[in-house]
Amino acid sequence: MSESTLLDRILTDADPAGTPRDAKPDAAALMMRDRIMSGKVRQKHARAVGLRWATAVAGVAVAGVVAFAVFSPQGQAMAGAPQPLTFADSGSVEQIMDDAHVALTETEGPEAPERFVRAASWGYAIDMTAQESEVVPQLSILRWEADLSGRMTIFAGQPYDPDDAVANTQAEVSSSGEIVSDLIMEPGQFGTPVVDPPGSSAEDMVAMLTAFGMPNDPTAGEVSRYLSDAVEQWTLTNEQQGHLLDVLAAAEGTTALGATTDRLGRPVAGISMPSANGAATEVILISLETGRIVGMETTSLGGEDDMLPAGAIIAYRLWDVTEEIVR
Repeated sequence: MSESTLLDRILTDADPAGTPRDAKPDAAALMMRDRIMSGKVRQKHARAVGLRWATAVAGVAVAGVVAFAVFSPQGQAMAGAPQPLTFADSGSVEQIMDDAHVALTETEGPEAPERFVRAASWGYAIDMTAQESEVVPQLSILRWEADLSGRMTIFAGQPYDPDDAVANTQAEVSSSGEIVSDLIMEPGQFGTPVVDPPGSSAEDMVAMLTAFGMPNDPTAGEVSRYLSDAVEQWTLTNEQQGHLLDVLAAAEGTTALGATTDRLGRPVAGISMPSANGAATEVILISLETGRIVGMETTSLGGEDDMLPAGAIIAYRLWDVTEEIVR
C-alpha cells in the first residue's frame, strides 16, 4: 500500500464526527493529506474548507495530532480554543532539569524502549451546516513491530463546548470509550527512521534525534520538534529520557515557566521555546512526579498575519497516558 493510500485511510478513519470507514476523504482531508505529504503544513495558517474538520494521525510518519482553528469561508472564527496552562513559581531551567533527573532516578520506568505509545490530544468537530461546533479530545494507542507492521487505535474523548474549554484549562481530556479509528498497518507500512531499539547512552539519544532530522547545533525549538517525533513512536526508559532532557537543556532558547497541572490532572513543570519554524511557541511539559517528558503544547505568537491571538493554543499532545484514561 502506498503512503498516499495509507494516509487516505488514516484521514478518513480519524474524523471525530464519524465518517464512514469506506467513505472517501473530503476536500479538507485531501488538502491536509497533500500538505502533510509535502511537508508544507504551517500551524498558524491551516484552515478547513469542507463541512467537517478531521484530526489526522499520520501512521506513515506518526506525526502528532495537530489541532487547527476552524474558520468559515468568510474567515470568521467558529470556535474558541482552550486557554494555555497557568504556571507558577518559575524557578530556572537548570532547577527544573535537576529536579527531573532526581525524579527519573527515584521512580520506575520501562526496562527497555518500547514500540508503544499511549497519547492524548484535542481537535474540533464542526458542523458548518448547523453552525455548531464542539471540542473533541482524542486518545490513541500505537503499537508497532520491527517488521513495520502496527496498529493505531483512536478513542473519542468526551466532547465539550468550546466556550467551556476557554474557562477550564485543567483535566479536559477524558475518554468516551468510543473507538473512532482502528487502523491496522501491514508489514512495511509503518514509517520510522529508527526501527531498532535505541541505545541508552547520551550519544545514542543524539543519534536518534539526528535520525529524525535534528541538525547539528540545534536550537531549543528544533530539539523539541524532533524530541516530540521520537516520543510519538517510542516509549523510552528513564535513562534515555534524562539524556533527552540534557539535549534540550544544552540548546539555546529555553525559558522556565514553572509548575502547573496538565490537562490530565498531572503535576508538571513547563519549559518554553520558539518553535523550529518561528511561527509559534512550544511548551515542553515535564512530570514533577516521574521527571519524564509527558506533553507538548503549541501556542500562537499572534503576529499581524495570524488568525489566532497571541497565546492561543494551536495544539497539545500528552504522553505517558494511562490505560484507564484512554479506555
